[in-house]
Amino acid sequence: MRKGRGTWPWWRRVMIVLIMLALILSTIMSWHSLAGGYIAGCGSGSPCDQVLNSRWSMVAGMIPVSGLAVGVYLALLVAIFFIGPDKEMPIRRLAWQMMLVLAGSIAGSAIWFTVLQKWIIGDFCPYCMTIHITGLLIAAMVIWRAIKESDNHSARRINPLLSSSGLALCGLILAGILAASQLSFNSKKVYSGGESQENLPAIDYHTIPLVGSPDAPYVVALLFDYQCSHCQKLHFMLNEAIRLYDDNLAFALCPVPLNADCNPYVPRNEDAFRNSCELSRIGLAVWVAKRDAFPEFDNWMFRYESGDRWHPRSLETARGKAIELVGQVNLDKALTNPWIDLYLKTSTQIYGQTIKTGKGGIPKMIYGSRWVIPEPDNANDLVMILQKSLGVPEP
Repeated sequence: MRKGRGTWPWWRRVMIVLIMLALILSTIMSWHSLAGGYIAGCGSGSPCDQVLNSRWSMVAGMIPVSGLAVGVYLALLVAIFFIGPDKEMPIRRLAWQMMLVLAGSIAGSAIWFTVLQKWIIGDFCPYCMTIHITGLLIAAMVIWRAIKESDNHSARRINPLLSSSGLALCGLILAGILAASQLSFNSKKVYSGGESQENLPAIDYHTIPLVGSPDAPYVVALLFDYQCSHCQKLHFMLNEAIRLYDDNLAFALCPVPLNADCNPYVPRNEDAFRNSCELSRIGLAVWVAKRDAFPEFDNWMFRYESGDRWHPRSLETARGKAIELVGQVNLDKALTNPWIDLYLKTSTQIYGQTIKTGKGGIPKMIYGSRWVIPEPDNANDLVMILQKSLGVPEP
């Protein structure tokens, strides 16, 4: 019994626990990516949902990143059973070499995907960050123990350090290749999309707020939320896309509050969208009270003011802006108009019929029965997505 315990020191047991944790979470995320649906705590439109449904969650638009993680952690789990003193030295050496390469790739990938979430996607997924932090701990332990184990069998202390560092560096290079491939492929603007199998509710474009003309030959429905940072990035590309289409394009604005209080397709409320229902109602009330004032209100809601990132307007400031544009009496009267709740219901019904595959993120664009969650960097990218994914004819 004592000998058995000696083959399983504390650091080896800790590594197995950490590897199992990362493996289980990676498997759950892979299943989510392939089968659709929601992960607990990642409600529709939440930061977690935005990350998991972004183009960066896939490799070459086909392979889930979490699927690669499953393979890496599974290989690491197998290797750790071959590093004990009961194994022959060549087998132990090979297992440690394999673990060092895997550790380097795990560390590099953790850094890469953390950078993506912070500076490119702009949202964090708690599941992803748990895996990344766990991965960094595993990588540190593997490198530390590899040096210690090699040192026990080497007369020169410098060799273990150089050998371990070199193998871990190989893993970092592999992670760099993954990052480069994602950057290269995603420059082609990968996005989530699909097609509704049901007839979507019809909309009279002359009675709802639009960006562009209701008489434009091509009208794309845009589902958005005034508290959605990804919607804010897209908003100021719309007019330029319309210009590129020579005014033959318009966007029908369909507010979809990501709040269960007024959207039955949202499984649970997220704090980030706690005011979404009322902000949408205020925006539509401005449209009802004074249509000419709506574009100014809409642009103001998404305008970038100060700081290092955009922040949604508070309920109080939004109401104050609406009063400034249409007046207190007109706003209060408009808020009682039954059309507002009816249109919100129509918009959320459209949203509900486009999440059958589990892709519940927004902003979402719809043309005919086809829909897409776009991730353009500029108006030219947006036009390409409209044409290639939605089938909007060229101008």
